[in-house]
Amino acid sequence: MIPTFLFCPTCTLGQPKIIQAISHGPGPDSRWDYLIALAFVLITIATAYYSIKWLIRPGETEKNHIKRSIL
Repeated sequence: MIPTFLFCPTCTLGQPKIIQAISHGPGPDSRWDYLIALAFVLITIATAYYSIKWLIRPGETEKNHIKRSIL
């Protein structure tokens, strides 16, 4: 657990318990804010997963693929 004395005491009191020690400012206004943040986290994780997956194993096996003419 992160000690709360490292953060602004005014902001710490106004934050919900779940993000009290990781965020600065007034905090979310409604449950929609949590849903939007969760959607962004899921999109970021999916993008990172597919970026790494296709970087390691791209899957182009055709003999006439553009990478074969460049390389």
